[in-house]
Amino acid sequence: MILIHLRKFKNWVVWSWTYLWAFWFLLVVFVLYYLRGPLKISENIGMATMFLSTLTPKFYVALTGTSSLISGLILIFEWWYYRKYGTSFIEQVSLNHLGPLLGPQDYNGNTNGEANGNATSPSQTQSTQVMQTAWRERNPQERVNGAKAALEKNPDCATAYILLAEEDACTIVESEKLLKQAMKAAESNLRKSQLSQPHGGNGDNVLRRDINVLIYIKRRLAMCARKLGRLKEAVKMFRDLTKEVQPIMSVLHVHENLIEALLEMQAYADVQAVLAKYDDGSVPRSAALCYTSALLKVRQVSEKFMTESGLIKRSLSASEMNAIEAIHRAVEYNPHVPKYLLELKPMVFPPEHLLKRGDSEAVCYVFFHLQHWKRVDGALQLLACTWEGTFASIPRPLEKGNLFFPYPPCTECPDREILPAHHEVSVFPERETPFFIMFTAGLCTFTALIAFLTHQYPDQMAIVAKTVVGWMSLPVIYIMDKLENLLPASFLQILSRV
Repeated sequence: MILIHLRKFKNWVVWSWTYLWAFWFLLVVFVLYYLRGPLKISENIGMATMFLSTLTPKFYVALTGTSSLISGLILIFEWWYYRKYGTSFIEQVSLNHLGPLLGPQDYNGNTNGEANGNATSPSQTQSTQVMQTAWRERNPQERVNGAKAALEKNPDCATAYILLAEEDACTIVESEKLLKQAMKAAESNLRKSQLSQPHGGNGDNVLRRDINVLIYIKRRLAMCARKLGRLKEAVKMFRDLTKEVQPIMSVLHVHENLIEALLEMQAYADVQAVLAKYDDGSVPRSAALCYTSALLKVRQVSEKFMTESGLIKRSLSASEMNAIEAIHRAVEYNPHVPKYLLELKPMVFPPEHLLKRGDSEAVCYVFFHLQHWKRVDGALQLLACTWEGTFASIPRPLEKGNLFFPYPPCTECPDREILPAHHEVSVFPERETPFFIMFTAGLCTFTALIAFLTHQYPDQMAIVAKTVVGWMSLPVIYIMDKLENLLPASFLQILSRV
């Protein structure tokens, strides 16, 4: 409870300084100018100058010590904030709150921006505007009400059906029914766009929007078929979608949905064919591609590890080495996945968005693919024995990778925003506090405290210093007395002459 109040107070302070600092500055300047006579500002400045000229060196020692104390406290707070959130508090406040004041930014909160562009048809203008507002609503009920209002204005509003299917439908069957209505509306809108809209300018934007909406609906229908157990139908729909060459395909990752459906059918040969097509760099890498490739290679040798106690008791064959290398490759790409596959960390429901190579991607992958790893006997045992060996080849993952680019250092903060607050975000590599930071912070604080106490209580601190020096010298005096008793006097005299 105390931490919640402190966080609210910190947020309030940040907000106040972000938006009210200019008003406060002008108000202070006006008050000082208006009260320049009663406050006798000129006379006070002259007196301050005389006071500063009469200060003793002790004052400057105390001032230096106090500034060191404040700097040390700031350093400790920055270190604590960095350990907890993985970024600098000052930098975050500067970028998130002061940055918008320095330059305009165009932010669009609509996560379906490509599917909700500005329509040029007068019959669709009102429904489009209503849906643009609905997508931005934070309240789910307001979004649903906006979609229903858009359908009243335009029964062929495909995006309204999409929103209702995703947020208002209670079952997958209801969602599939709404998506089929959305597909009819999207096909009708696409035909109108192809026939009536001129090429170039806004016409191309509307046509591209309608194509993207139709592709998105088809993918969602294929996902509904997969969830309802119609695997062959889902695979056919996913295969048809993979033939599209639209730019949105690089965002939807339909090939990953196809791989998951084929794994559910245990069609491993077809999965290998899909991997051969997409795991060559033609599409962005992902945990699904890397770990599925590892699973297929592990499947060929995993039965041998169901009874054997370890890998070091015999030499490994070429296929076993390939399987281990595939595991190392997958772990290097996303090191968060093995802990979820081995059930060493609790799972949560997959988020709406994910970050490549981050904890959110690991959660999404394991949520849908854990059953496929369990279906292959011995796969998880082999993974448990070999996945930690990856880190021997990448001792500094943030600086240099082995098969991929260095691991990005900025995944923790986005994952904290994407995943639920109760979920403990996995961090890689685990940050250890550098000794230099701790030593510097402690030394700075201790020195500032000693300087301040010496300035305020010089007599008492002198007594304390003498006492501490006396205590520290006791072991030395004791050792010297023992040496005098053990060694002959002539030997000590020779050492003193040297």
